[in-house]
Amino acid sequence: MCGITGFFTPGGHHAGEMNVTVRRMADVLIHRGPDAGGVWIDAAAGIALGHRRLSIVDLSPTGRQPMISQTGRYVIVLNGEIYNFRELRPQLEAQGHRFRGTSDTEVMLAAFEEWGVPDSVHRFNGMFAFAVWDRVAQTLYLCRDRMGEKPLYYGYAGQTFLFGSELKALGRHPKFQPTVNRDAVALYLRHNYIPAPYSIYQGISKLLPGCFLELRADAEPVITPYWSLREAAQRGCKSPLTCSEQEASEQLEELLRDAVRLQMVADVPLGAFLSGGFDSSTIVGIMQAQSSRPVKTFTIGFNEEQFDEARHAKAVARHLGTEHTELYVTPEEAMAVIPKLPWFYDEPFADSSQIPTYLVSQLARQAVTVSLSGDGGDELFGGYSIYRSVMAVNKALRRLPSSLRRPAAWGLEAAIKTGLLDGWQVKDGQYVGAGLLTERLGNLARVLRLRTREELYLYLMSQWRTPTRLVQGAQEPLTAFNDPARTLELPHPLQTMEYIDMGSYLPDDILVKVDRASMALSLESRVPLLDYRVVEFAWRTPVSMKLRDGQGKWLLRQVAYRYVPRELLDRPKKGFSVPVDLWICGPLREWAEALLDETRLRNEGMFDPKPIREIWSRHLAGTRNSNSLLWDVLMYQAWQEAQRSGTGVSDTHMAALGTA
Repeated sequence: MCGITGFFTPGGHHAGEMNVTVRRMADVLIHRGPDAGGVWIDAAAGIALGHRRLSIVDLSPTGRQPMISQTGRYVIVLNGEIYNFRELRPQLEAQGHRFRGTSDTEVMLAAFEEWGVPDSVHRFNGMFAFAVWDRVAQTLYLCRDRMGEKPLYYGYAGQTFLFGSELKALGRHPKFQPTVNRDAVALYLRHNYIPAPYSIYQGISKLLPGCFLELRADAEPVITPYWSLREAAQRGCKSPLTCSEQEASEQLEELLRDAVRLQMVADVPLGAFLSGGFDSSTIVGIMQAQSSRPVKTFTIGFNEEQFDEARHAKAVARHLGTEHTELYVTPEEAMAVIPKLPWFYDEPFADSSQIPTYLVSQLARQAVTVSLSGDGGDELFGGYSIYRSVMAVNKALRRLPSSLRRPAAWGLEAAIKTGLLDGWQVKDGQYVGAGLLTERLGNLARVLRLRTREELYLYLMSQWRTPTRLVQGAQEPLTAFNDPARTLELPHPLQTMEYIDMGSYLPDDILVKVDRASMALSLESRVPLLDYRVVEFAWRTPVSMKLRDGQGKWLLRQVAYRYVPRELLDRPKKGFSVPVDLWICGPLREWAEALLDETRLRNEGMFDPKPIREIWSRHLAGTRNSNSLLWDVLMYQAWQEAQRSGTGVSDTHMAALGTA
């Protein structure tokens, strides 16, 4: 696990200047790689590669990067791990390749020598983002793993092509002049995050998962998918499992055992996050079954009953026999993380579970360098409660003939707008007022106008449902919800929602949250459930084996029960959350009020202040169903303030890590 960056300026450049620049770009990523750093430059070609290393496999100098292939043709900087490198190595040795060390990076370079870059990527099982310079073809390749576990940004600053694991690396290039993308801000307010390929800055993109980018001096970048979620979903739905439920659960268990086995390879201490839920308990149970010593597990707890799952995790850990560490976090400790968030995330990001994710990573980092997690189970096996809610709404809508839906919606909207329902009106696309009935009927009117599953799911999943009314001058770009090139007609509504989430919410929210929080602390997080073989198996799993008796993840539960008793797992899920709605009315009120100040909002010119101030007033008055809308705005404002200052959190954090 590392940080990578670099730039390509065709036509050559001064070597000394290139060296200084790429080192600055790499060193700002020291949190991703505190163990070593290096750069490689070809001034005549205009290419510079930078690397920060977190040593995980092959701790010796032979594992350092940038690394050059045996013939000297390829130079690579890698962030991540190739889990099956030990299986690939004998194949390459049989072809005459020799190795100096034991790293996966060296195996990758030998694969490029043998099969070329595009054909090699298909053979890699891992989480990765890498850049490779082909010195013979004078070609730069960027590549990202299939599910988007590792980040990779790219774009132009003038004639210079930049790339990096985080935006802050691009920001250290002297030609980088960031301009906020208002359209991306609108997307952020709808989703809590900015979906790929967009970023907060104009002209800077995120490479989509499962793709590689190819760039030559005399051409525009060409992006090609080497693995397609769309094709995996189509194949799986066309050839579903036909075996018995028992055989299906055994096949899933075998895949998970192999995925966990591969991801337990490390030359440093390794552990796991354990919440006590099905996903993390299954991963830890399989880890412990394959380990000769107690697995180190980590949980944080809260004294507030509605947010705490630590006691459940402790019971699972006791049953499995892990070496368990738990820490009960005070509200003060949790709130102390908030000022650091703009530095960690680089972009506005408003999933408040980023706070406990950072805290559990901080706890784990005291004992291990690698931690496995249970992320992905809900998206793969239909676990989210919102899936069942959307299907219930969809079923109810089908009972009303389509010819009657729009007239009914028109009638409800007219009643609201003309004051027949307590006089409450539409504000920024949200039906607001003291009457809960008014708000619910307003939302029903909007739902009645929706035509497709994707539209319904987008509406019900949205934070700000009409964000372009809030962000002045913005238009929402296409996303996984509505881009014809990415959407896919699938047999069942559950599959539609899973497909959308695997293409957006999972890589752009869940995996971003885990990557930035863990890597801010130089901790590598691995996700066995996202082994591409498990993902493809999940698409072959019939809906009847995912959703049963009002519960999701049925098949995954059958695997979990082989490791942990039912009575320890069968309970309502609480999620990984913190009470931000209470905090911003209490100890964080002064901070929130300053960021939401009406004059400030008006002068900054991004948002229309009126709907924000109205919701803030309602929130202070005790209407607490809009806290997520406020948190979106607060996290944007905090990010903007950090960017405007140019110092503060970032410099403080760098100094704490021993560099500035």
